[in-house]
Amino acid sequence: MTRVIISPSKYIQGNGELKNLYKHIHSLGDKILVLASKNGIKRTRDTIEESFKNSSANLVFESFNGECSRKEIDRLGEVLEKNNCNVVIGVGGGKVFDTAKAVAYYNNTPVVIVPTIASTDAPTSALSVIYTEEGEFSDYLLLPKNPEIVLVDTSIVAKAPARLLVAGMGDALATYFEARACIMSDGDTMAGGKATNAAFAIAELCYETLLNDGLKAKLAVERKTSTKAVENIIEANTYLSGIGFESCGLAAAHAIHNGFTVLEEGHHLYHGEKVAFGTIVQLVLENAPIEEIEEVISFCLEVGLPVTLEDMGIVKAKEDDIMKVAEVACAEGETIYNMPFEVSVEDVYSAILAADNLGGLYK
Repeated sequence: MTRVIISPSKYIQGNGELKNLYKHIHSLGDKILVLASKNGIKRTRDTIEESFKNSSANLVFESFNGECSRKEIDRLGEVLEKNNCNVVIGVGGGKVFDTAKAVAYYNNTPVVIVPTIASTDAPTSALSVIYTEEGEFSDYLLLPKNPEIVLVDTSIVAKAPARLLVAGMGDALATYFEARACIMSDGDTMAGGKATNAAFAIAELCYETLLNDGLKAKLAVERKTSTKAVENIIEANTYLSGIGFESCGLAAAHAIHNGFTVLEEGHHLYHGEKVAFGTIVQLVLENAPIEEIEEVISFCLEVGLPVTLEDMGIVKAKEDDIMKVAEVACAEGETIYNMPFEVSVEDVYSAILAADNLGGLYK
């Protein structure tokens, strides 16, 4: 049996760390493509340029169009080739990171990830989630290596809307439960082997950190401040969850998230918000102890994550729509088959409705 744990070459987190960007990445290359949203470029360009002011490196800033699609990856690859760039930096959130990683992979360049929010565990992974132009899940692009560097400036992350940090908690919430399911089923991980004890310990620590510091961190960032709790949650959302999911595996929660991407009513939600509800559905599928389900639902209510279909924007759940979600969640090759028992479309359909009722009961 082969056990594998993978991670970025270096993870850097600290207050004001963006101003040290050049110091951390100068050895990677000298023609750098910086991908970010238009607003992201506006907010970070001065600091990035200041970091490079005494160097001979060239910076090319390019706006991300908003969706990690094949079309956008190809477009940005052309920008990279035109400017002869030899490093890609993704600045912003999950879809920027996944796009930057894919562009770097197809053009054989190193990639650096600079989160300005802590809304997903995408920064550290050797994985890009590809969507259609319409925002529906398409497929996973498995990459041969993790980013060279992940650099998190906590002073920037703390100033982002609190909802984004909470969405990251929703994504991180699934880490332990999906890891546990994969280990019970002896499933293969995203890293290409079986889970290590170290990776599972990280997944457990991720969940414990959420319970201990989640509410405190939310309240702090609502006032645009960074406290020890905020630092801990940023690390949990970004690094602990990233290592935990990739080196232990995904299961039902993320597959159910993928299912919900087909419903237009849920397109306003962030990835982690859908994953949080998917976690509750997974626990229902497992017939987990009620005390555990109560703990997860209570946490979600405490920080403001969805616990019902109505919270997801689905006010009147149509049988056909929920069945479609279940069918996509159970598509061939989906991570739901890492559950330690047989799962059918009907099982998922029933678990979604049961989770909705449970969430409504505790609300």
